[in-house]
Amino acid sequence: MFAPFHYAFVQRGVWEMLLLSGAAGLIGTWIVLRGLAFYAHAIGTAAFPGLVVADGLGFAPLLGAFGAAAVFALAVAALGRRRRGEYQSFTALVLVGALALGVILASDVFHSGSSIETLLFGSLLLIGDRDLVVAAAASAAAIVATAALGRRWLAVGFDPTTARALGARSAAPDLVLLVLVSVTVIASLSALGALLVSALLVVPAATVRLWTKTLVSWQLASVALAAAEGVAGLWLSVEANVPPGAAIAVLAGGVFALAALPRAVPVFAAATLLLAGCGSTAGHPTAVATTTQIGDWARVVAGRAVSVHQILQPNTDPHEYEPRPSDVQATSGAKVVFENGDGLDHWMPKVIAAAGGDPGVVDLGAVVRVKLSGDPHWWHDPRNAEAAVVAIRNAFARVEPASSRLFRRNAAAYLKRLQNLDRSIAACFGRIPRNERKLVTDHDAFGYFAHRYGITIVGAVLPSQTTQAQPSAGELAKLVRLVRREHVRAIFPESSLNPRLAQTVARATGATSRYTLYGDTLGPGQTYLEMERANADAMVRGFTGGKQRCRE
Repeated sequence: MFAPFHYAFVQRGVWEMLLLSGAAGLIGTWIVLRGLAFYAHAIGTAAFPGLVVADGLGFAPLLGAFGAAAVFALAVAALGRRRRGEYQSFTALVLVGALALGVILASDVFHSGSSIETLLFGSLLLIGDRDLVVAAAASAAAIVATAALGRRWLAVGFDPTTARALGARSAAPDLVLLVLVSVTVIASLSALGALLVSALLVVPAATVRLWTKTLVSWQLASVALAAAEGVAGLWLSVEANVPPGAAIAVLAGGVFALAALPRAVPVFAAATLLLAGCGSTAGHPTAVATTTQIGDWARVVAGRAVSVHQILQPNTDPHEYEPRPSDVQATSGAKVVFENGDGLDHWMPKVIAAAGGDPGVVDLGAVVRVKLSGDPHWWHDPRNAEAAVVAIRNAFARVEPASSRLFRRNAAAYLKRLQNLDRSIAACFGRIPRNERKLVTDHDAFGYFAHRYGITIVGAVLPSQTTQAQPSAGELAKLVRLVRREHVRAIFPESSLNPRLAQTVARATGATSRYTLYGDTLGPGQTYLEMERANADAMVRGFTGGKQRCRE
């Protein structure tokens, strides 16, 4: 039952929840008492412009988030000063402006990368020392402010008119409360992310309120419940291999529902005991591969000599990855980690640091033969796949020398298959005139493929090397005009992305969008060889209006 707590990354997560619980429990009671639940949820989203600016200019994301949250708090306080009962309306007004500004900055100014996604969704598995310091500071500030201003906040919360008549006219204490809510929310972003932060700030306090009658008991019990739900949710996430933030949110919601239905407590207790008896007995793999392509190559070369844990799963977007407990556990026991490099799996160093192990790290993007600046999708050139397989073979030989002969034999056979794949795809495109090889995809993931086989990239629905930029109406209109002018026959959606934008462009231009490509990931049950054959076949069919196929 207690095995998950042996891991260093889980221990740091526990400390983070314990340190945050002071701020979450105390500020949570004021949030519920003063009707600031929507404001608290909105703060995380309002921090979005600050995160974008911080990422774009290269300074600490939390500083940007704190700055944006402070501006948000001041704006709401200023708008609501004269009409105190309309915090919700003013919060919504400022929130809309913050969201609009964040989208414009992310899409059109900074073309932001996926570090923002990490902060928006959080990960309790990747807590660092700075996160612990921020959490401790937030709790200390909440304790001091509650001791100094708690009576004022309580009086205004129960009867604002009488409180003003008794002399509580200054807006400063209310402004302090709004800022403290903002500080607590931002301190929780790394652990839970903006979308789930209410599970820590609002739900425990709302749950305890059902059972307590005095403010002091409410606050103390809220702190205790926030800590208990945070630690239990982290444990549950490891046992069930789900994101910690989601586990904490579901657990907190379940506890609230059960608190409102006292008769359900025995059922809850029985379910808890049942879960406690469910432990993980899976052993640690010897190797970890970040992407589906690398995982496929590693398994081919390893055979049965090495167990391979693959982090990304088929049809998932590597740009939006959130670490799972099993990934950190696997990394903690791995002898070697294979990374894609070039920024695609930029989250992996944090996973390795959180795991606490000391695996050898092989950046396969650094050993490939052909390099295109700014493009991390190097595997779409089979020659680069050959170089990666050789590097995997050599790494396995270093960590498992007794099986070196097996690794060499498996790698040699697979290298021949890669060479055959390269020749067959080249032959397919060789039968199509160059001026008909015009490619438009969901995003710029096929630069290496196009460079290898003489394909002209006309454009992309998402003009970015990641899948996170959002196209503006002007960009889509420009792409539509370009597709018409170039007489492009097909718009190719990708398996890991929503196809609706590609379909929209296709309908506007008369092109087809029926042929799907595999850009960032393999499909379910698919191998690398099958993926590239499928991509070549789809492109040939799209370029020729379905008249030709690419088959071996």
